[in-house]
Amino acid sequence: MTRRAIYPGTFDPVTYGHIDLIKRALRIFDEVVVAVAHNPTKGPVFTVQERVEFLRRATRSLRGVKVDDFDGLVVNYARRKGARVMVRGLRMLSDFEYEFQMALTNRKLARDVETIFLMPSESYAYLSARLIKEATALGARLSAFLPPYVEAALRHKLRG
Repeated sequence: MTRRAIYPGTFDPVTYGHIDLIKRALRIFDEVVVAVAHNPTKGPVFTVQERVEFLRRATRSLRGVKVDDFDGLVVNYARRKGARVMVRGLRMLSDFEYEFQMALTNRKLARDVETIFLMPSESYAYLSARLIKEATALGARLSAFLPPYVEAALRHKLRG
């Protein structure tokens, strides 16, 4: 039986921190479905299709990774994919309250789907999509945090 987990998120943009968590999850699970949330209320810079493509490109050498997108409740998506575990990343203490709230709500909605938290490498613990977008818009070079094709696309979207 395949041990499958989903790693849901907006991934706007995908960072080396996300890729690090995917690799960590692959040490525990046979298959990790990276699930890109539509979530238009967050006002993403990239379309769902762009984010999916970036993730596919970033994970193409990682055996056991599938990239997909979803709309609606993440627990319903997990059930459809046959995943009983959701992976979430915790970077700093500031993430904990929100993630804890979400995990308890998801548990109430679907007792058969567990949430596990993984910490990224220390080198990525402070990264956030918001910070990356702000720094890019101000002209920072972020090749240490993003794959080069993501950085170029983000720079093009934010700076023209």
